[in-house]
Amino acid sequence: MLNTFLKIISIRSFIILYLMLFSVQSIAQANQVAIVIDDMGYRYTDKHALTLPGAITYAFLPHTTYGKKLAMQANSTNHDVLIHIPMESENRKKLGPGALTSNMDEQAFSQSLTKSFAEIPFAIGINNHMGSYLTQLYQPMAWTMTFLKQHDLFFLDSKTSPHSKAQQAAIDFGVPVKARHIFLDNELTEKYISQQFKQLIHFAQKHQTAIAIAHPHPETVATLNKLIPTLKLHGIELVPLSRLYPTSINKVVSSSATE
Repeated sequence: MLNTFLKIISIRSFIILYLMLFSVQSIAQANQVAIVIDDMGYRYTDKHALTLPGAITYAFLPHTTYGKKLAMQANSTNHDVLIHIPMESENRKKLGPGALTSNMDEQAFSQSLTKSFAEIPFAIGINNHMGSYLTQLYQPMAWTMTFLKQHDLFFLDSKTSPHSKAQQAAIDFGVPVKARHIFLDNELTEKYISQQFKQLIHFAQKHQTAIAIAHPHPETVATLNKLIPTLKLHGIELVPLSRLYPTSINKVVSSSATE
């Protein structure tokens, strides 16, 4: 009888240990997605994007009416905050304050970026707003990466040009860099956003990680509120953008969140 009891205990212990190991392995192998909400700060209604569920990352345009206030709110709730730096586009669209253009020199780049970070000092990196022209030019990207390297910041290439040299410049200057994979809301319909979200899921399942960019449009916020909870059903974890960067970046993020 004692032997039978010990066998039962052993079997139970084995099952519990197996389930624990399986659970840990599942977490370790979970595919990861980061969603960045760009263009934050122009409108008061952008605040609704801050109610999206999970570890959303927010990118704020510099020197906008509501940018600083909403960025502080996002930071206070432990969301990753980026500065969404306007950069010169091929169609020469109006860029707004804090923009970087091809007629600026390195000193002007540094001064402009310094002012942007003075407004939102807890930002942990930047991504480009537009920039289909400027990101094709190596020298301006080198100046940008010099600043980021000096301040332990990272770069996210929004990939508004297939010929962007931003990633190569970042690598050359030792700046942590990633690139956007999916734009979610180039069309503001639930059908289109849902289709793009499916593409995001497929990309993450194939490549283990994926980065999407969207915007604080009412249609986008409403649709993402429905779709984000479904990520778990596909074995995908929504993570802060910084989670996809090297460990050293996460240390910087932790310190900035306490400021």
